Amino acid sequence: MPDFAQWSLDAIREEGGSLSWLEEDRFEWSKTTAYALSQILTGKTVIIITDEKRKWLEQYILTSINSVELDRPLVPIVSIDSLYSHYNNLSGGEMIDFVEDMISQAYKDDCFYWYIGKGDDKRSDIAKRKDESYFWIFDEDFNNAFTLKSYDPSLDIKLLQLFKLFNASLNATMFGEVDASS
Repeated sequence: MPDFAQWSLDAIREEGGSLSWLEEDRFEWSKTTAYALSQILTGKTVIIITDEKRKWLEQYILTSINSVELDRPLVPIVSIDSLYSHYNNLSGGEMIDFVEDMISQAYKDDCFYWYIGKGDDKRSDIAKRKDESYFWIFDEDFNNAFTLKSYDPSLDIKLLQLFKLFNASLNATMFGEVDASS
């Protein structure tokens, strides 16, 4: 069974030129994504958070990841806004603590955050507190993050391509075609 880094490289190359931009960053992609996939495979719930400009992507992911056309087990995934509809109004660490406590009670710490957006956005704060979080973050280097540039004119296309690769990676790990723990 190939390791995840090699599998990712092969998948990127199979897409032809459309993912060539990702080939040089494949190690960063592989490391962060393999960790997120291994958490999903152990049954953790994904709590997705995006900045306001990427709400469209959040909705796309939520409706696509468990599409009826996919022939695989369902992935437990929810939006932070569905858990706490006033999330945008949070200010200060104490309020984030309250939300974290609520999530911890609901999920018994069997969850992780997937943040997509600018690194300096306040919506990223709760995810940045947890080492297990998964990031597609813009304009900032951060632990366990795949970094992109917010000013990239092809950013939206790249995000959709990343999700397509993520979904293919999820299939491959679920069906034992690749080992995400390597």
